[in-house]
Amino acid sequence: MVQTRHMNEEFFAKTLKELNVAGELVRARQDEKQGLLDEFDMECKRFFFGKISERALASSVKKTNKELQRLDKEIRMQMARSRAAGERIAKLISAQAPIGYRATLSGISGGKAMKKKATKKATKKKTAKKRR
Repeated sequence: MVQTRHMNEEFFAKTLKELNVAGELVRARQDEKQGLLDEFDMECKRFFFGKISERALASSVKKTNKELQRLDKEIRMQMARSRAAGERIAKLISAQAPIGYRATLSGISGGKAMKKKATKKATKKKTAKKRR
């Protein structure tokens, strides 16, 4: 009996879902970061117009910077997770290379995986430096 390769659809769906979740989290954290920046901008304006003290603004600066670092760290972490999920999907897809079959009068022949053509790597020629 002739068989073809089957993709592990459950693994593919799970990985795709993980990729979507990571993308959504990156977007959510970016929105959160934008809100934080807008909020701090309002604090700066309030300080400029004399509504709050410099001490209060300094406290806000410290708190805002800490929160920005946390958000940036989480964004980078989610980017790494999505990159890893993308690589897993790419491997899964590339493993689906077609198997070459051919129908003949005597039945089906083939069944060997298609191989990539070997490419020759260009070799660098070393030039000897001339001594004077």
